[in-house]
This record gives sequence, structure tokens and C-alpha cells, in this order.
Amino acid sequence: MLRVLGIETSCDETGVAVYDSEQGLMGHSLYSQIKLHADYGGVVPELASRDHVRKTLPLIHDTLEQTGMGLDQLNGIAYTAGPGLVGALLVGAAIGRSLAWTLDLPSIGVHHMEGHMLAPMLDERKPEFPFVALLVSGGHTQLVEVAAVGRYRLLGESIDDAAGEAFDKTAKLLGLPYPGGPELARLAERGSPGRFRFPRPMTDRPGLDFSFSGLKTFALNTMQRELAPGLKLEPELAEQTRADIARAFEDAVVDTMVIKCRRAMRASSSKTLVLAGGVSANRHLRERIKESMDKEGVEVFYPRPQFCTDNGAMIAYAGWQRLRAGQCEGLGFGARPRWPLEELSPLD
Repeated sequence: MLRVLGIETSCDETGVAVYDSEQGLMGHSLYSQIKLHADYGGVVPELASRDHVRKTLPLIHDTLEQTGMGLDQLNGIAYTAGPGLVGALLVGAAIGRSLAWTLDLPSIGVHHMEGHMLAPMLDERKPEFPFVALLVSGGHTQLVEVAAVGRYRLLGESIDDAAGEAFDKTAKLLGLPYPGGPELARLAERGSPGRFRFPRPMTDRPGLDFSFSGLKTFALNTMQRELAPGLKLEPELAEQTRADIARAFEDAVVDTMVIKCRRAMRASSSKTLVLAGGVSANRHLRERIKESMDKEGVEVFYPRPQFCTDNGAMIAYAGWQRLRAGQCEGLGFGARPRWPLEELSPLD
């Protein structure tokens, strides 16, 4: 039996969970800093780090209480070592490594995006290796070929803004509250499809890279043209125009990812696609990906919605995979705010 405590503190959510090799996910707790950062319209790294200091230990106690366990019943500690905000990462790393030293347990620093990629494994219906993964979050948009845990080949990534970042920035242009991505998706549901058409970046050329920063500029130009003060639009018409712009933006991002996924799957021998990361909770993206992949004969897997955003469960599971393979770290610990996925070592 191997029972692992996972700690996630890479950005603005504190997550803790316990994963057991026999019982699966035993318990998890999550605290979001949305209210803390809302007044600033985005994450303030120093405030995020301080809040992780306040919340991590109480969440560990809460999670253990959920499971009816004590610290002495753990067999390993996993914590997010990167990528992410360096100060926030160091909080989780320091607490995780200190606990491991005190309890004389093995510990492992987990790659945040590996955690996202393996999050669908927390469900009974699990993808089998090999598969292709589309990782879409506030900081990353990547297509990855996954042969096994730790055997990754990057197929394509965003050359500028990640999809989640583009959602947040465009939401801010539209005057939506923080966090902008989910707010933009909600506004887009009221939009009329087809009134505005945004470009589908980098789909007119070969390759699997993404570019979303130009869509933000396109949205700004559309707003300045359609919502200029001199037009004196009625409030209802102005609000509908904002919704139509949000819909056009979301359609462009989703279509671009669908096109790239279809291209990746046609070049792959695998018939399995994993969609993970915070943006994978977007309903429109899930529907369009499934519709497209059904036509390609590709099976699609997603994490549960609660495990799409940052969480401790995915870190506990990814750490469990590596600890059971005999991987662990010495007394030193650190943070890697930039950490290429391909640098991870395989399990064997």
C-alpha cells in the first residue's frame, strides 16, 4: 500500500489531497483566492504566496480529518515544484519537504502540467497509453504525445498567449469581472453565432503550434468599431453586441483547437485524446471536441470538472505514480517556475 499526500500551490488555488493505491482518492480540499485578487483584476504573486502560507497547513488538517487519518498513516508526500509562480511554489515545496523530513517519508516534486494530464486517471473510466493530450490552461496550451508516464513528446504549443490567458485578457477588455475566462464563456452563451467572425490563427499553414494574442487585438478593434461612444447604442443592444463579440472570440479559440487536435490525431497512431487543464471545463470546447473526434473515431477523456482547475488530487496521483516507481528526492527542494514537460524522466 502506498498512501500519498499531495500539495498544490502553483498559482492562486491551494489544493490538498490524499491518494491511496488501494482505495484511490480518499479525500481532497481546495481553497480559491478569487476574492483576494478580484480587486486587482488578476493574480498578485506576493499576495498569492502569503495566502498559501496561511491556508496550506489548515487544508492538510482538514483533508486528513475527512479521511479519518493521521500523519503517521501517510507513506509519501508530493508537492507541485513547477511550473508556476516561484513564491507560491516555494510555499508548497517547503511545507511538503519539511513534512517528509519530519515523518521520515519519501517526497517528490511534481510537474504541474503532468498532474493536469493525468487527472482523468482519477475516474473509473481511464484513458490507456499511448494517447495525445491537449493541455489548455491560463499559462499553457500544448499538444503532447504521451507514450507512458514520463514519456512525452511536445507536438505543438502556443507561441504567445495561452488560451486561458487570451480568455482572461479579452474578458477584461469586455469589462467582465475576475476571473475573466469563465465570465466570458457565460457571456458567450447569450451571443449570436455568426454575427462577427474572428480569424482562426495559424490554421492556414502546416504544424500544431497555436497563437492567440492576435485574437485579443481583433476583439479590441471590433469593440472600438461596434461600441464606440459616438454610436449611442441602446443599453440592450450594446450588451448584445458584447455577447456577440464574446461568442465570436470563443468560437475562434475553440475552432482553432479543434482543427489542431484533428490534425494531431490524423498524424498519430493513437485513437485516444485527453483534454485537460482549466480551460477543458469550457462546455463549448468539450462539445466541439467530442463532435469532431467522434467523426475521426477518436475516444475523448476529460477530468471531472472539479479536477480541471488546479487541485491537490492530480498532484497526489502524479506523485503516487512516481513514488511507487521508486523515484524520490533528497533533502534539498526548490521551485522551477519554468519547467519543460519533456525534461521529466520516465518511470522505468
